[in-house]
Amino acid sequence: MTNDTAVPVAGPAPAVSSPVADADERTRDRVLAAVLEHGPISAAELGDMLGFTPAAVRRHLDHLSRAGVIEVKRVAKPGAGAGRPARRYVLSSQGQSSLGNDYLDIAALALQQLQKAAGPDAVRAFAEERFADMERRYAPEIEKAGPDIRDRATALSAALSRDNFVASAASIEAKAPLPAALSSVQLCQGHCPIQQLATRFPVFCDVETEVFSRLVGVDVRRLSTLARGGHVCTTHIPTGRLSARPALAPEAAPASLNEVNNHQQERP
Repeated sequence: MTNDTAVPVAGPAPAVSSPVADADERTRDRVLAAVLEHGPISAAELGDMLGFTPAAVRRHLDHLSRAGVIEVKRVAKPGAGAGRPARRYVLSSQGQSSLGNDYLDIAALALQQLQKAAGPDAVRAFAEERFADMERRYAPEIEKAGPDIRDRATALSAALSRDNFVASAASIEAKAPLPAALSSVQLCQGHCPIQQLATRFPVFCDVETEVFSRLVGVDVRRLSTLARGGHVCTTHIPTGRLSARPALAPEAAPASLNEVNNHQQERP
């Protein structure tokens, strides 16, 4: 007579989140947030900023690199001569996309259909309408900053950061023998919520640049964009002029500004 009693077979234990794993996940989130806000940034700079040992910060950077959300850029330090470029960490395209791109594929398809039916001017009109809202919201705050171009650029950076562009504004003073008129502010945006859309339709970058020019009151130039492979969107704002010119009405905006091909910034 056979024994029909079932013998339980051990299977894989369900995954249980441990305190150590949770702590690692929170730490990696901090590292990722720091790379997003301050990249390109070195491992040593991250360690100093977050209070980690070199071994700890590199372990988390390696994990994020394997996950594909950050990558290494070789960036030459200003004034460092012809030495080997330093390793700096930035968000990858996958990392940028993971920060939120719901419905972008649908939007891109709709814009493609709009372009086929009504031509490229219709897509530009759509982009202008989208950024007109930004201009209306930002203008009072930037006007409140006064006529100084640096102050206006700083106010623009703060407004962009509140809208999830992770912006920063760094003053670059021209030193002798260069004329003071070459001084500038470099406005950087570490995240673009519509990056994939702007990659397919660069007119979004053009229109945004025009809005920035009107808001700060000087002609500005784009040096790099996330949409074209840069690690950040960088806008050059000259500060040689003492004060901003009167703001232009949106309908009187100048023609599209051409983005400067800066291969060193686009793909270090």
